[in-house]
Amino acid sequence: MKVNVDIWHEILVSKDISRLNDILSDEVIFYSPVVHTPQIGKKITHLYLSAALHVIANDSFKYIKKVIDGNESILEFETEIDGIKVNGVDIITWNNSGKIIEFKVMIRPIKAINIIHQKMGELLAKYQQK
Repeated sequence: MKVNVDIWHEILVSKDISRLNDILSDEVIFYSPVVHTPQIGKKITHLYLSAALHVIANDSFKYIKKVIDGNESILEFETEIDGIKVNGVDIITWNNSGKIIEFKVMIRPIKAINIIHQKMGELLAKYQQK
């Protein structure tokens, strides 16, 4: 599903969060690196990915490895947040209609997890106040 990965990359670069609605399945499941329960549904996944686009996908963000096999994509990334180097993996599963049905994020090292937890928490709290 290289075409779908390309669309995901376009969204990352443009930060056009409205386009997330076009690629998320209604029953998508999001697995956060800091929340222990899966987040189920388009609305909550859109919220988390929108926050991630602002916190993680900054100017230093880049994918360094890509493995695409059918409807599965494994994308390793690097970024830097407040001087902390972040290394992570996005594992994305697409359905046959080209919609994301599962999005899992894994991050290392522990300092990276901590800063992302802090920054995402602050941003999600602002979103929820609106």
